[in-house]
Amino acid sequence: MYDSGKILTGLLIFALLVTFPVWYHLGRATPPPEPDLDTPVIAGLAEKECIESTEYMRAYHMELLKTWRDLAVRSGEKTYVARDGEKYPISLEDTCLKCHSNKSRFCDQCHNYLGVDPNCWNCHVAPEEGNR
Repeated sequence: MYDSGKILTGLLIFALLVTFPVWYHLGRATPPPEPDLDTPVIAGLAEKECIESTEYMRAYHMELLKTWRDLAVRSGEKTYVARDGEKYPISLEDTCLKCHSNKSRFCDQCHNYLGVDPNCWNCHVAPEEGNR
């Protein structure tokens, strides 16, 4: 190995270049967005509580929506019973979007921050934000 010094130097430079984004952004995490709950329906509620706890909805809302889809489309069920025993219609428009009508300031903020592209709007019509 006559060129071992050049090879090692090249590997070191390559490793530094490949890992540069990690080192450059170390400790500079962007804080998560705070979803905007400023809608007329939510403002009019005495208790501002969703169908499940806030922690549950933040962590598992997508699983809940997928379960709702399967129950409604495949099983024909139209009612969801929450953990507290309360019954809600299985409907994105009549349950979720009734309160969370500001899609761009509520849904899109977190989805954009996390880099996810949910497929809700492949079937559902996105709510018009001007009238809610």
